[in-house]
Amino acid sequence: MDLRKIKKLIDLLEESNLSEIEIREGEESVRLSRTPAPTTVHMQAPAAVAPQRGEQVMPMQSPVQAATGGRAQPPAAEQAGDAGASELPPGHVVASPMVGTYYSSPAPDKPPFVTVGQTVAVGDTLGIVEAMKMFNPIEADQAGTVVAILCENGQPVEFDQPLFVIG
Repeated sequence: MDLRKIKKLIDLLEESNLSEIEIREGEESVRLSRTPAPTTVHMQAPAAVAPQRGEQVMPMQSPVQAATGGRAQPPAAEQAGDAGASELPPGHVVASPMVGTYYSSPAPDKPPFVTVGQTVAVGDTLGIVEAMKMFNPIEADQAGTVVAILCENGQPVEFDQPLFVIG
């Protein structure tokens, strides 16, 4: 194949939005392929702005802090004490299997699934965690008496956050 034809094919490929051309003339063939040049995106971090005189500086919050009203730890952990799990009442802890919103009853006008002092069997529903519009029942994995309910209705909960203590 003539070198001039190949150069014309290269020009044709560059002028068009084609990514590949293959031409066969008899037993000869030429295949031209264009690989897109890697694009590098440079992002600049926002510059820190010094507060003006008299301005109050607001610390940045994590999504958990924003969801819990700026508190560093969820309210359930605060109710249990600052030390967290070491301050829980003795017994079997039932933790949240996912991040979501805890609900103590099946509907706002219905009574809660369980109350403190109530006896539960394995498989009894203790509450619901809503995640992505899916309502997931939290079931007792041990029989006993509900010693503590560690979160409030409508409260956001984290993965593995203690929800109930069964004695």
